[in-house]
Amino acid sequence: MLLASCTKSTSTPTPTTSRTSTTSTTTKTTTPLTATTTIPTTTTATGNWWDSLGTPIYGGVLINTIGADITNFDPYDQTSTGINSAWLERVLCDDWTTDPSVFAYHSDFRPPADTVGLIAASWEFTDPTTYVLHLRQGAQAAHWQDVPPANGREFVASDVVWNYDREFGIGDGFTKPSPNAATSAFSECTLTATDNYTVVFKWTTSNAEFITEAMDGPNCAMENPEATQQWGNLNDWHHAVGTGPFILTDFVAGTSAILGRNPNYYGHDGRYPQNQLPYIDTLKVLIITDPGTNLAAIRTGKVDVDTGVSAQNVKEMQATNPSIKDLIIPSTGGNDIEVKNDAKPFNDINVREALQMAIDLPTIAETYYNGAVDPWPCSLTSNYMTGWGLPYTQWSADLQAQYAYNVPKAKALLTAAGYPNGFNTDIDVDSKCDTALLEIVKSYWAAVNVNLNIKPIDDSSFPGTVIFGHTYDALAEWINPTLGLSYEPLVQLQRMQTGYFLDYLDVNDPTYNAFYTNAVAATTVAQIQQILQNCNEYVAEQHFCISLLTPVVYTLYQPWLEGYSGQASALGGSGGGPQYLGFYAARFWINQSLKNSTGQ
Repeated sequence: MLLASCTKSTSTPTPTTSRTSTTSTTTKTTTPLTATTTIPTTTTATGNWWDSLGTPIYGGVLINTIGADITNFDPYDQTSTGINSAWLERVLCDDWTTDPSVFAYHSDFRPPADTVGLIAASWEFTDPTTYVLHLRQGAQAAHWQDVPPANGREFVASDVVWNYDREFGIGDGFTKPSPNAATSAFSECTLTATDNYTVVFKWTTSNAEFITEAMDGPNCAMENPEATQQWGNLNDWHHAVGTGPFILTDFVAGTSAILGRNPNYYGHDGRYPQNQLPYIDTLKVLIITDPGTNLAAIRTGKVDVDTGVSAQNVKEMQATNPSIKDLIIPSTGGNDIEVKNDAKPFNDINVREALQMAIDLPTIAETYYNGAVDPWPCSLTSNYMTGWGLPYTQWSADLQAQYAYNVPKAKALLTAAGYPNGFNTDIDVDSKCDTALLEIVKSYWAAVNVNLNIKPIDDSSFPGTVIFGHTYDALAEWINPTLGLSYEPLVQLQRMQTGYFLDYLDVNDPTYNAFYTNAVAATTVAQIQQILQNCNEYVAEQHFCISLLTPVVYTLYQPWLEGYSGQASALGGSGGGPQYLGFYAARFWINQSLKNSTGQ
């Protein structure tokens, strides 16, 4: 089975030295954080690929940013970008020993082969419908942070059951799932703690991919039962308590969050197994909503990392601050124009195909993106998600021709649809989207007599009105596109499902609906991959969206931030929220000597 025998071994550690670390007392009213801990740190090479990253160093402050204010601290009620992964952990995590040349964690999708236990020690399928999770025990056991009301107690199997029951409304007195639960999969599951360290999940399906995606979804962070029972929820930041490497110690709305090192954290570095995590003493998260302010902060050394940076801004940074490092990372979604498929004239496939043909994608790739992106359109799945979707290079010649720049053919298609003289239309645009790119599209469409009126809408109100309210009349562009997706395959297949909450394209296509139904009924991963490939071909043929290439984004980071290789959504920045903040920030370190030498 897909997840059988998922434990992984690490290299034997080399000789170590000791270091004494003291964390500071903070403003949060909890058990004081001041503690003295002797921590072994690896100082010699291991003969592994990660030696090139340098030797881990303890101490210092890592400063990052997020692009939206934090309004909630309970994943059950989460309605905005948060930082709770710094103290709330899932049972599984990324394999820190995976070579980035094999899998770099630059997308949201985590292949099972590159997933290991975090709170869990291992897991297995004992039969096709039974998934058994084994927790850490003894000296390696996970513990809740030593703050009331958890007070450092051991994390046990009943905690897992309680969390899934609460999140998905399937037990322990919980009947209503979280409004933000990404899947209703757990309606097909019962789970039982058979002892303190074993949880048995019994599913009605034998679909391993379905089970895997449900088990490690974004709504599966482990919250402390005592804290939730005492306060009703964990929306107040003073009630933040988890098992993670950082403890939230101070928060000022709209300004910053301060997190101190958890001195009793159970986790160790998979690359250097004798090294207790985290390496840094303090994680400071600044709330900066303006990308320009973010860039200024990293330019002046006030911030250690910024994600989601444009190629032009990187080029300028290279000219003024050549010591600042940059990484190219594929975007987690392709640019596209969302089409309201049930509204005239867009309910005619000839119109949708004509609008696609009227755009010269290779020229945009070369001139607008300076040749830094592939000149290809994409379908539902990212071209970079190897083995799952159907990349443009694998499309048939006939399908590729439907995306080739061809003004005469586009005019003929519009004539066939009854619009020989074109038409006027609006596009509602999230204010965070690339309006300069839309101006280019506008000029292309003018050549086929389609006159585009661009209507920017503030990012704070766009999702509620356009996406979830379906209030747009014709076209829209959101920062979370429909095409080029790089997250879980089965979730992708739901994107344009009739009645799905993100089907703001109003597709309502029985053929498309059947892809998800068939994928859930599949019994092997290979079958699901084939279904997703077929779906990608169908989406491209039907032109449900207008594809505008898959841009790359950049990460800028200071030379003294070490151990980092661009892991997606690890540290926030102007590009979005830090989905894996605790896991990754605990494994990076600050080279204080290098930082001091630059005068910072």
